[in-house]
Amino acid sequence: MSDVKKVVLAYSGGLDTSVIVKWLQETYDCEVVTFTADIGQGEEVEPARTKAQALGVKEIYIEDLREEFVRDYVYPMFRANTIYEGEYLLGTSIARPLIARRLIEIANQTGADAISHGATGKGNDQVRFELGAYALKPGVKVIAPWREWDLNSREKLMAYCEQHEIPVDFSTKKKKSPYSMDANLLHISYEGGNLEDPWAEAEEEMWRWSVSPEAAPEQPTYVELTYEQGDIVAIDGQAMKPHEVLEKLNKLGGDNGIGRLDIVENRYVGMKSRGCYETPGGTIMLRAHRAIESLTLDREEAHLKDELMPKYAEVIYNGYWWSPERRMLQAAIDETQKSVSGVVRMKLYKGSATVVGRKSEQSLFDESIATFEDDAGAYDQKDAEGFIKLNALRLRIAAGKGRKQD
Repeated sequence: MSDVKKVVLAYSGGLDTSVIVKWLQETYDCEVVTFTADIGQGEEVEPARTKAQALGVKEIYIEDLREEFVRDYVYPMFRANTIYEGEYLLGTSIARPLIARRLIEIANQTGADAISHGATGKGNDQVRFELGAYALKPGVKVIAPWREWDLNSREKLMAYCEQHEIPVDFSTKKKKSPYSMDANLLHISYEGGNLEDPWAEAEEEMWRWSVSPEAAPEQPTYVELTYEQGDIVAIDGQAMKPHEVLEKLNKLGGDNGIGRLDIVENRYVGMKSRGCYETPGGTIMLRAHRAIESLTLDREEAHLKDELMPKYAEVIYNGYWWSPERRMLQAAIDETQKSVSGVVRMKLYKGSATVVGRKSEQSLFDESIATFEDDAGAYDQKDAEGFIKLNALRLRIAAGKGRKQD
């Protein structure tokens, strides 16, 4: 007899997690609670209720977390200009801590003994879900079916569905996408299929959120983004909530062929993985945020922040959102954002998001000093001579001792 009486499952309503519901009921002889989060994946989540009910689930949680997701997770991450390995905007990574937190909260609320997820034993998501869960509830039991069962192929999953009469749409003969996809308001990712060959070009019909740059409009789109303390609060002067900002920028970016990415990344579990991503709104946000920072941050503050960013990105990618190091880094990053307010004007055109204007009452740009025209004595160019000589002193000493410089 299992010591697990009730388990909370992160449930999408798709093939894998529907099989997991039945498998948990059979294997652990336990009650299953399902939790389905709407974080902007672009698909209706309410049908998950009907599917869960058909599987005998009594406690069903379906929640709209879009505003919380962008406000409390995406926005704080973008204050750091976060990218992993120079390219990836962490669209999947940043959604996992929120889901893990709600799994634990629901487990506490319902008196569940365990939580469960549908992440495979090869990927990063198992790490992210479970690190978050253990950080928030150290003694929680985590059940990861992909690490326990032998249903390791789509054919076996389909056979299991037929055997147990599981009502899953994918069990019909409808054509299924060959890609493993994950979507939320920040991005949509694609893995598997022909993408497992790093030399193979992604098929044009794979992309769902964006047109190709070649097919984008011939006329550019201009958009103005208003920042307050590092966060976008309005588009073209219209105040918006964080999730509304991202929805709007996804549409503008996708329409202009912005945000496609094809990379080979290093997973935390040790393997390399090739994936494609669409992050139209995030791509615009990253460029614009760096632009408003260029105007408002002190040089050394900005440079130190850039040095911290790769570590911050690695922390999020590897699943340590709830760690003390992430909180420490976040506090430092947020301190820098107190002066990051103003407006950035962006030009969106055929796959490119270009900064074409920026202004701020907090600007450190002094036109009277930076000008190539007469500065009326604002900057004495003769001062540069001593500055250069002092900074060259160690180089001159070394050269005078015959040290090789090449």
